[in-house]
Formats: sequence, structure tokens, C-alpha cells
Amino acid sequence: MTPQEILQQHGPREAMEYDIVVVGAGPAGLSTAIRLKQLASARGAEVSVVVLEKGSEPGAHILSGAVMDPRAITELFPDWKERGAPLLQPVTGDEVLFLSEDGASRTPPWLVPDCLHNEGNYVISLGAVTKWLAEQAEALGVEIFPGFAAAEVLYGDDGRVRGVATGQVGLGKDGQPTAGFQLGMELVGRYTIFAEGARGHLGRQLIARFGLDDGRDPQAYAIGIKELWEVPAATARPGLVVHTAGWPMDEHTYGGGFLYHLEGGRVTLGLVVGLDYQNPWLSPFDEMQRWKTHPAIRVHLEGGKRIGYGARAITAGGLLSLPKLVFPGGALVGCDAGMLNASRIKGSHAAIKSGMLAAEAAFDALQGGRSGDELSAYTAEFERSWLREELDRSRNFKQWFKQGNTIGAVMTGVEQWLLPRLGIKSPPWTIHRHGPDHARMHAAGQVPPIRYPKPDGVLTFDRLSSVFISNTNHEENQPAHLTLKDASVPVSINLERYAGPESRYCPAGVYEFVKGDDGGDRLVINAQNCVHCKTCDIKDPTQNIVWVTPEGGGGPNYAGM
Repeated sequence: MTPQEILQQHGPREAMEYDIVVVGAGPAGLSTAIRLKQLASARGAEVSVVVLEKGSEPGAHILSGAVMDPRAITELFPDWKERGAPLLQPVTGDEVLFLSEDGASRTPPWLVPDCLHNEGNYVISLGAVTKWLAEQAEALGVEIFPGFAAAEVLYGDDGRVRGVATGQVGLGKDGQPTAGFQLGMELVGRYTIFAEGARGHLGRQLIARFGLDDGRDPQAYAIGIKELWEVPAATARPGLVVHTAGWPMDEHTYGGGFLYHLEGGRVTLGLVVGLDYQNPWLSPFDEMQRWKTHPAIRVHLEGGKRIGYGARAITAGGLLSLPKLVFPGGALVGCDAGMLNASRIKGSHAAIKSGMLAAEAAFDALQGGRSGDELSAYTAEFERSWLREELDRSRNFKQWFKQGNTIGAVMTGVEQWLLPRLGIKSPPWTIHRHGPDHARMHAAGQVPPIRYPKPDGVLTFDRLSSVFISNTNHEENQPAHLTLKDASVPVSINLERYAGPESRYCPAGVYEFVKGDDGGDRLVINAQNCVHCKTCDIKDPTQNIVWVTPEGGGGPNYAGM
């Protein structure tokens, strides 16, 4: 049976009605819900809010560096310290390093661009902050449904968004109902706010349906590969923030490393690689493992133990790639829209602020008796906000790096160090980029292969042992959530022309090419390994892979990340 036939046979779906439906219990979605309830309480109004979260609990799928600018969370909760928010480790020092293969050059503090200064910020676990935000939201009366993946956008007869439906539970690998089958639910709202994170499954559909990216630069993405370590007390330097550029990236591959010392002898570190890289032999996972072997990085980890691993795609296009934020019946917030400031390597403050702005617009609309229209006040207030001003200051960041890392570094210095000292807040020029990330890949025969050393199991590791400590799990008897538009393309095009880049750009060992009984090649998809990073959905050179939602609760279960 087709999905529609299943629905006809087992339906109708149960429907629950709310004033506001929020998709995603990350910082953006929870801040939306919290701000709505704060406004309702202050005005003596009743507003019903529900938040859907595909992870097993809020924070389970959250992955970020992270250094947090507390500006937005202070606006949301001026008393966050008294409330026990887990912003526990102030930044105590910044280092910006340019790496060669065996050397490092530290940028003098006075020459570090303003975007990389972190005075007043905090080294955090964003997963812990997300859990805390969820507790605050529930205390205000927000309903949070963890383990429920929003799988479908619901539209009214007039084309307006009227809510979402969760995925069916209990479908077998063949897509047919098993004995444990349950229909999804419909969550219907006067407005629906989408806060799924980078490359949101439903957000992507909405952008296409409503043409929200018309006239914008193509979105740019990167993948962040992250590990969490415990280190000896003698090695720990709580509050130290280290950023690196250069090796192991070549001149035309955008990327850089981060290493942050948390409290309690923990170090969070990783490598960010732009998904516009050109060499199909490149493996972001293996580049991160190689990066750790540099003497300037190794010294922070010696005697330590790796305790966490994860990966996530990042929106890096900035203001010029930001889609229209609203459409009939809803809005995009946080990284579903692309609010991250890549030049600062920060997005959590932007996610919180965008959620607050959307909430304020939605609350006023509800109070005015409106429903299902465009929340134009959200866009207007964003245009007047400090967030928009911040993103405007960095609008050319990713575009300069398209022209090479040397030009990117020099122009970042000009725009983020020199211009402010001349009294110029925002660059007087704008650089546009053209073409999506996946179109940049060269054929395998046009570039030299990259040979990576074998992992030693102490400092460097393989994919499968990494996925193991991400606590990733999916119900095995369910339809694959990594789908192919054309099953012949991986071998006939991707393997033939690009040497099968799926097996390298995936940080979880999901894709592997094997020989069949007839001696021919075929692609095996190990969907149970998927950490929901969305890299395949972005980087596949033929755009043949489409990531869809698995059963709710599946995926990684990050701890302390």
C-alpha cells in the first residue's frame, strides 16, 4: 500500500489543536515557546503552545561547539544565573592559530578580528542548555512531545500552512504496517513555527513551495565533526578558547578547527569543513582525525580519554542566503532559516533571538484574532534588530573564502578588524556567491587522491567506534530514512565519475560500496548508523539522496555535547 492508501485504510488521524505549533525543541523552538508564554502571562492571556521534538528528549540531537554569547538568553531570562542556567564556564582566554603541517603561528591578541574575541562569553554544552530551556518552557505550561518527528506539513485548501503531522510508527522495512502500527497525529495551529535546525526536512520543502529563497544567494553549508574529551587536571585550562585555520585544509577548502576547555576537566573540540569542497577524495571525518595529531592540538589531549562524538551540518551563508522568514501560516527560525553567524562561529544566541522575535509577532497576531496569514511583523522586527545588524557586519564572510583561504583571511581582517577601527560598522561593499555547494565537486580523475593514516585508537579513531559513543540507535524494522530518487545513480554516476564520495563525506559510515555476487558494484545504506547530520542531503553531487524523518526517538543520544 502507498502512504495515502495506508492513511485511507487506518485513518483518520487524531488531530490536536493549539494556538502555536513549534517543530523542534532546540534553542530557537524552545525560545519561541517560552517567549509566547511569557507574553501571555504578562498580558493575562491564554495561549496554547506545543513543541514537537524528534529526539528521545530535548537536547538528545543537539550538537554545537559551543561558545555562547549570553546577549539573547539574558533578554529571554534576565535572571538566568539565579535560575541555574548551565552557563558555568566564562571564557578566560582566546588563541587564534594558523597551522602549517608541523608548526603554528599565533595571531597577536591586538590583531585578532573582532568576530573572534570572546570576552564575556561562555563555554557551554548546548545540549545541557537546551535541556534547561525545556525545563523552563514546561514550567510555563508549554507542552513538549519528545520522540515525535514532524514528518509532513499540513496545508489548508487555500494553500496556507495549518500544522504538521507526525510520522507513522510501526511500518516495516517494506513500508507496510506491522502488528505494532500506529497512525501519526495531526498537530494543527493558528501558526506553525519551524525550528528544525540546519537543512530542516520540512523547512527545505517550505522554502521550495513558497519560493522563500527567490533572489537570495544559495545557502552555504559546512559540516562540523565534534568530540568530547576528559583530560587530566594538569592539562585542563578551563575557559580557554582556541580557533585554528590552515592545515589540514588546502588553499581552496574552507574550514577550521575549534578547541574549548569546559569546566570539570572536559575539552570539546572539532573541525568544520565547508561542503563546497572540490576534491571528492576528501573525508571531513578523517581530516578531523588528522587535525588532532598536530602538536598544537595534541598537547591539549595528552593523557585524556574521548567520551563523546557527533557531527552536524551547519548553515554558513549568512545574511545574503537568508530566505524570506514568513509564509502564510508560519515562519522559520534559527538554523532552519540560516541565522548562524559563521564569522563568529556562533548560532545559539541568534537562534534564541529569532525565536523571541517570531513569538512576539505571533502573540500580537493571536491577540488581534488573526490566523494563518503572514507574520510580517517578525520580518520587520528582525530588520530592526541587533541580530540583523550583526549578520550584516559579516555578510561577506563566506563569499570571500570562495576565492581562497588567503583572500578570505585577509578580507575578514579588513572587514572585522580594520573597518571598525575606522568607525565603519558594516562593509560598504557586498560580495555575492553563485551556485550550490554540491555543484563544486570535481571528477575524481581531475584531482589527486588523499591518503589518510590508519587510526591509532588512542588519539585518532575510526567511524564505527565513533558512532558507538554517539549512542545512535534506530528501530531496524522501519523504512530507510535515507532515500534515493534513482537507485542506479550511486553506481552509474557517483561511483563512476566521483569515486563514490558518499563513503567519505558521511561521518557515520552509512554509505559503502560493495561487490555483489555478480561482481558488480552496489551501494549499501547502513541507515541505523545515521547521526542525522544531513551532509548527504546537501553534498550528494547528483542531489539523488533525500533525508526524511525516521521514527521519532531514533538517531543519536548525545550526552554532554
